[in-house]
Amino acid sequence: MSSLIDRFRLDGKTALVTGAARGLGQAYAEALAEAGADVVRVDMSHSAETEALVSRHGRKTSWIQANLAERDSIPRVIAEAKQLTGRLDILVNNAGIIRREDFPKFTEKDWDDVIDVNLNAVFFLSQAFVRELLAAGRPGKIINIASMLSFQGGIRVPSYTASKSAVMGLTRLMANELAVNGINVNAIAPGYFATDNTAQLRADEKRNQAILDRIPAGRWGTPDDLKGAVVFLASEASDYVNGYTIAVDGGWLAR
Repeated sequence: MSSLIDRFRLDGKTALVTGAARGLGQAYAEALAEAGADVVRVDMSHSAETEALVSRHGRKTSWIQANLAERDSIPRVIAEAKQLTGRLDILVNNAGIIRREDFPKFTEKDWDDVIDVNLNAVFFLSQAFVRELLAAGRPGKIINIASMLSFQGGIRVPSYTASKSAVMGLTRLMANELAVNGINVNAIAPGYFATDNTAQLRADEKRNQAILDRIPAGRWGTPDDLKGAVVFLASEASDYVNGYTIAVDGGWLAR
């Protein structure tokens, strides 16, 4: 019987991480590598920095260029990943975008662009990944990235709120259907993190302070704060966790 610490190890596993070029996706990729997994990075651009962070842990890593808003790219991503690594065990659906505008002025394009990346790509990439696992008769882990706006409404981000609310619901649906196959589906809901997506909020002095005043931890999150959660959900240690969304938010939702 393996030790408790061994159950958190990912040796021999391969993880597919979308949106791994920077920010939170980069942190997920590095954390999975540190725990022992090889990592396939899916992004529109190559990141030498992410590649170096993964490689320094002695793990193999490769990059697949893809725009996940283009639905026909998804079968190619899975096929290329399988060809590069021979197997897939973990999927982290991290790629996401956000658009901000007052509700009456929000455009159809801003709605469609966000839904395509944040929701449609999650569904279709997960579907292709699951088909691969089922064909191989192998268990697996899917980790979706939700948001504080999976729980709350927010302001000026209607398509983002809609997509992230849907991601939490889809996580439950997938867990209900796939747990019997040994495929765990869960989500991480990051709180307010210092990333490109929140640059506008942090630049607004009043909004920045209002956010900090509500976070019991008293600070914005850093990418390192998410590493433990992604390793847990990717590992055997979470084998009886199904359909759950873990908030990593410094206490935001508890306030």
